[in-house]
Amino acid sequence: MVEKFIMAGDTALHICDSEVGEKTVVLLHGYLENMLVWDNFVSLLYKDVRIITLDIPGHGISEVKGEIHTMDYLADTIAAALDKLGIDRATIVGHSMGGYVALAFAERHTDRTEGLVLLHSTPYADSEEKRKNRQREISLIRSGKKELLAHTAPEAGFAVENRNRFRTEIEDLQQTIYLTEDAGIIALLNGMIERKAQSEMLHALNRPILFILGKKDGYIVPEVAEKMVAEHPEAEVVWLENSGHMGFIEEAQKCASALLDFVGRI
Repeated sequence: MVEKFIMAGDTALHICDSEVGEKTVVLLHGYLENMLVWDNFVSLLYKDVRIITLDIPGHGISEVKGEIHTMDYLADTIAAALDKLGIDRATIVGHSMGGYVALAFAERHTDRTEGLVLLHSTPYADSEEKRKNRQREISLIRSGKKELLAHTAPEAGFAVENRNRFRTEIEDLQQTIYLTEDAGIIALLNGMIERKAQSEMLHALNRPILFILGKKDGYIVPEVAEKMVAEHPEAEVVWLENSGHMGFIEEAQKCASALLDFVGRI
């Protein structure tokens, strides 16, 4: 993987590019993560496809641009990055918040979307309760209490029975939160609060779609995941039986095999 900074439109973007492969897969990380979260997963993919990872603006060391990073802005930034890299089309894989960005990309850049993968993510807008929770997180950040997020969010992403086994990964994610700019966290929270529902867009997309979901996900609980699956018969579905919200870590091989199989059939 070649690590570099590029200008994607007017945004300085930190990316890694494996540079080789007939087909391209873009991996978009989730909230309170950065592109390093994919490192072990990439090792299962890069021999078969070209892999692009990046720090979504507001996280990692990509640029923070104002008080709100809308999903549309982030999608357009990724499209500009593909322009810079000379990539016409790609399969876009979004984990959690990255899935919201992937949905916006598919809507705005359909001709460049070879396939769409929602990895522990949904096309639903925030509920009123979820918006209030995000506002509370913004208040925590502004009051200098980011450590409360670091203590709770990473561990909650893993199935209970996996937390000891992935203690190192949880600690790495905690450290990532401490290093993330407060302004970037707030910008992305604001963007998620205002994002729209994308179910109708998905129905009309006419592109291959894959949902990868965890049976033990505490963020997208089984009832919500099953509702999403029932409402979107156009999507292929892979269930990770022993994963929480971090299936690309908890069941990396199964997750990678599902993704490569999907890309191989496009």
